[in-house]
Amino acid sequence: MATILPLENLAAFAGSVHRQGMRLVLTNGCFDLLHIGHVRYLQQARSLGDFLLVAVNSDASARALKGIERPVNTQEDRAEIIAAIRCVDCVTIFDSLRATQIIREVCPVLYVKGGDYTLDALDQEETTALIEVGAEIRFTPRVFGYSTTTLISRLR
Repeated sequence: MATILPLENLAAFAGSVHRQGMRLVLTNGCFDLLHIGHVRYLQQARSLGDFLLVAVNSDASARALKGIERPVNTQEDRAEIIAAIRCVDCVTIFDSLRATQIIREVCPVLYVKGGDYTLDALDQEETTALIEVGAEIRFTPRVFGYSTTTLISRLR
């Protein structure tokens, strides 16, 4: 199982990854109800580097982004589930709406988002931080037909 690290330990941990000459890949999201789209996205992200760090939105930030009824699962549960996926090397939970602070702390070689994002859709502050640290930005192909919103609708 992957390591789940508190934010205050991330910079030192990422420094260790960089010193070992490994390509650090960063991605982030709510990962509320895990589905095959999430798994494929994480596998593709990991295939682009040597080490995959996944930043999971806290309950408060997920609620702010997705609405009052979300998240369905707690931040601890979501982090543990993501950490159990073989391709994931490290997980952290963050409270802000954007991953800007994490980007600046870990200086990823690569930042990956799912195919439902575009460069124009990325938060400008995050994009600026990625440029500042010299990270490449990649988008994985979208897996159509899978989303947490769709799952919740089907359950209702």
